[in-house]
Amino acid sequence: MSIFDVFNLIGGLCLFLFGMSLMGQALERRAGSRLKMLLGKLTSNRVAGLITGLGVTAIIQSSSATTVMVVGFVNSGLMTLRQAINVIMGANVGTTVTAWLLSLAGITSDNFFIKLLKPSSFTPILALVGIVFYMFTKESKKKDTGMILLGFSTLMFGMEGMSDAVSGLRDIPEFQNLFIAFTNPVLGVIAGALLTAIIQSSSASVGILQALASTGAVSYGAAIPIIMGQNIGTCITAIISAVGANKNAKRAALVHLSFNVIGTLVWLTVFSIVRVMIVPEILGQSASLMGIAVCHSVFNVLCTLIMLPLAGFLEKLVNKLIPDNEVVEHTEELDERLLGSPSLALERCGQVLNSMADISVKALKDSVELIENYDSENAMSIRQAEDETDHLEDILGSYLVKLTSRQLGESESAKATEYMKIIGDYERIADHAVNILQSAEELREKEIVFSDEARDEYELISGAVKEILDLSYEAISKTDMDAARKTEPLRQVVNELKENLRTRHIYRLQKRDCSVDAGFIWADLLTNLERVSDHCSNISGCVLDTAVHTMNLHQNQRIMRNFGEDYGQELQELRLRYKNCLQEVN
Repeated sequence: MSIFDVFNLIGGLCLFLFGMSLMGQALERRAGSRLKMLLGKLTSNRVAGLITGLGVTAIIQSSSATTVMVVGFVNSGLMTLRQAINVIMGANVGTTVTAWLLSLAGITSDNFFIKLLKPSSFTPILALVGIVFYMFTKESKKKDTGMILLGFSTLMFGMEGMSDAVSGLRDIPEFQNLFIAFTNPVLGVIAGALLTAIIQSSSASVGILQALASTGAVSYGAAIPIIMGQNIGTCITAIISAVGANKNAKRAALVHLSFNVIGTLVWLTVFSIVRVMIVPEILGQSASLMGIAVCHSVFNVLCTLIMLPLAGFLEKLVNKLIPDNEVVEHTEELDERLLGSPSLALERCGQVLNSMADISVKALKDSVELIENYDSENAMSIRQAEDETDHLEDILGSYLVKLTSRQLGESESAKATEYMKIIGDYERIADHAVNILQSAEELREKEIVFSDEARDEYELISGAVKEILDLSYEAISKTDMDAARKTEPLRQVVNELKENLRTRHIYRLQKRDCSVDAGFIWADLLTNLERVSDHCSNISGCVLDTAVHTMNLHQNQRIMRNFGEDYGQELQELRLRYKNCLQEVN
């Protein structure tokens, strides 16, 4: 084997790893909504969790990626440890799909149709179709499909490159002796674990083993322990991802390691006993690519079969190894481990945004009540809510920036943009809640009392603002288009109310029914309430724009105002409802 063969081996390995990464990312984007649906059906049912883990891993072609995703879910509180155990078991079976795809390279026949099954026959065609989709179409889904085909083609070309580079090793006695050493099961397990830990992918590690097996120098007796070790080595990715996570996330990573270590110990013991007592003839035979795929699948299925009934034992084991303490951990609102799966990261962003909206809306409604009924505890909670929304705006904004730097699908990109716009509006609503609180405190400190007429007017406009808060919240939390459309006419009525109520208060000042100090506070209250309605309009406007894939803020609202019959009808009904306060002062 010359230095040039070594270069070809390295190049083939690089293409293999790059193709696997490329294909996995494109598959995840293409199947993002399906992944959310699969994970949304997760229950404590063992079989459901197992199938979910198997399905997701088969889609994204990486048990490491699935396990890292699961660690992120557990860390974020989206998944319980028991659910995670079932998914991790399924992921170990799902990862065997890659080995079966690679085993097609070992097909030998002169039959035309069987030859077509060989990757060397159909890979160039897939690459051609992939590059056409990727370069000559504008639709994001078709581009992702092209990227999947290109990734798979790159992976297969890398596999062929590795096989060609090591083909000369079959005649080197030292290479054959190396794999004779691996017939010691313990050495084989260690070798498989180390190789997989280095490249952080059991699928890639199995692919390398298949490439070496193509030389005919790898026996089943050497291959099986290496495959067992590969399952242990793949745990390194989840262990690294759990660094800095909460205890349950660390436990999920430890479950992955425990599952594979226990399964390997059990079946390595069985393998060693069979090898010594029975000495099957097959162990001395050269392993084929298909044979390695079969061994990989059978081993993972057997591990799952013995460990699935012991899920409760695994949970107790990791809870004992990582015990709880008296310090209550703060659960991270967002977990960077989910960035590897943009659709799921975006789903989590939506959940955190809804929490931010809850906090902001409650703070505003509480502050409105303080004008008439001041309460020091509520005042403190409003200020805490404002601090919390500031924090959530910071982490959501930073997280979304990182997320948008990834390759997102068209709908995911639109949703991320929508969230980035909306977080600022909810942060400002919380700020206005504090402003209204300060007005309430000023009224209390200066012992200022509004007139009965002003109190009635305040109750009316604050009620309208509460209504628009609820409409915009329904729009964002439930993607309610009807609520989103109703927001804009109500915002216009709130603006008209603000102007008319300000005029009415000036009239009361002229009649000396109210003091000048009360007038200043009244003006501040009206301004804050009117601006809250503007932010609600922004929120609903973003929902409407995203629904039609438009990034031009309020484009749909402008169309409604100018051409929408429903808008005009809704506006007239609202004006009738508030007609007493919209009438000119005589």
